[in-house]
Amino acid sequence: MINRNKFTFTRLQYNSGDWNTDQRMPSNMMNSLIEYTTIPVDIKEQVVPLASDKIFSQPFCYLSGHKLVQFNAKERANFEKYVRNGGFVFVDDCNHDIDGLFAKSFERQMADIFGAKALKKIPNNHELYDIFFKFEEGPPATSQELNGWGDDLVHEYLKAIEINGRIGVLYSNKDYGCEWDYDHRNKRWMAQDNTKFAVNIVMYAMTA
Repeated sequence: MINRNKFTFTRLQYNSGDWNTDQRMPSNMMNSLIEYTTIPVDIKEQVVPLASDKIFSQPFCYLSGHKLVQFNAKERANFEKYVRNGGFVFVDDCNHDIDGLFAKSFERQMADIFGAKALKKIPNNHELYDIFFKFEEGPPATSQELNGWGDDLVHEYLKAIEINGRIGVLYSNKDYGCEWDYDHRNKRWMAQDNTKFAVNIVMYAMTA
C-alpha cells in the first residue's frame, strides 16, 4: 500500500538504458521541500529496481535516461500495476528531444501498456501548475531548451497518463533533471529558484 505520510525520492532502476542520471538533483528537490513545505521528508534517495515489489509502497517514483527504454516482463507488469493502483511516476527525458531514443522508446512502452492514446498533453491550467506555487503559463522552460540544445524546441506543455482523473505518469521532454542538478551551494545565487516546480510535482504526487 502506498505510504503518503512521508516523501521519499525513489529512483527507478531499469535494465535497459541509463537510469542513473543527475545524481545531485534529488538532494536539491528535497532541500526545497524542507524549505517551503511541512511535508515530512526522508533525506536519503532510494534506488529501487522497477522489477522489485518495493515500489508499491512509494508515493513518488522518478525515471529518466538518455538511451533505450525497453521494459522486461516484470518491469512492465510492475509499472502498470503501480500506476493503475494510485502510484505516481515522474518521467524526464534527459535528451530533451522528442525525436531522441529515450523519448521514442519510452512513448512506445506507454502505448503498449496503456494504449496508443493514453499519453496526452495536459492543459496549462491543470491543477499541477497551481497546487503550491503558481505557474500561470504552464511548465517553466529550462536553460537546456533556451540554449537550443536537444531538438531546439521550448516545450510548452507536459504530457501525462491519467488514471481515474488523476495523473499516474507525468512525462517531460524539458530535462528538468539537468536543470535541477547543481551544487546546492550555488542555489542562493539564483535570481529565481528553479526547483519550485519540483515542489509542485511532489505536492501533487503526495496530496492530489
